[in-house]
Amino acid sequence: MTPTNAQTSDTSSRVPQKSLGQADFLKLLTVQLAQQDPSSPMDNGAFMGQMAQFSTLQQNSQLVTDFSAFQKTQDFAAASSLLGTQVTLTTSNGDVSGTVSAVDASSGSPQLLLNDGNLYPYSSVTRVAPAPKNAS
Repeated sequence: MTPTNAQTSDTSSRVPQKSLGQADFLKLLTVQLAQQDPSSPMDNGAFMGQMAQFSTLQQNSQLVTDFSAFQKTQDFAAASSLLGTQVTLTTSNGDVSGTVSAVDASSGSPQLLLNDGNLYPYSSVTRVAPAPKNAS
């Protein structure tokens, strides 16, 4: 039997999700309440416990998101503080040294532009020193 277009479009529009959101929790709770045995209703304590667990989970998820954004900001600020300094970085081809001329965070994590014209990950810095004095 071949599925009709309606059946095909209905199933193809459903994409599995990796996590449940607040709307999903409320749907599950509504179904649970609607399907409960009237002679033995859900205990109020269990109901409140589920609500508290969901609230805690939601707050923890927001905290992780906020902390991640804070960490990116801190990394960018720390990388920016290296502008004009002499750094040594460890790469797959060995150590590279140069003066930091710019910081680029367009890739999501800060990268240092050295005077050789190449970008290097901030996380690969192993040494920082004052910029060399220009000879007059």
